[in-house]
Amino acid sequence: MLIVGLVLAAAAAAFHVFIFALESLRWTEPETRKIFGVASEADAVTMKQLAFNQGFYNLFLALTTLLGIGLVIVGTETVGLTLVFAGTAMMLAAALVLVLADRTKARAATMQGTLPLLAVIVTAIGVSIS
Repeated sequence: MLIVGLVLAAAAAAFHVFIFALESLRWTEPETRKIFGVASEADAVTMKQLAFNQGFYNLFLALTTLLGIGLVIVGTETVGLTLVFAGTAMMLAAALVLVLADRTKARAATMQGTLPLLAVIVTAIGVSIS
């Protein structure tokens, strides 16, 4: 069960790396603007610095989680699991903030928060039965 939790955590991290790429590297591109509901290129340019910064938050959450997974794999389980839980719990918290701030973002919050939620639950179960 722990392995399944770590796989879910890795998938959540991969999704957050994808979000990083959209926000920090591809923000003004038409496909990205469509995903985030930014109508004009001028608006995207205005928001570019904020999106760039936000993308790095997503990257750091992913890296925290991936480092934790790596540490679990090499046998440093306590520190590794702490990082996995910290990374995925913060991803989940960010999804909750998104939907609580704007109910119209429920679909995006669900996409952002489902894998971290599953990772937290399954990893916790895996730890408790091992």
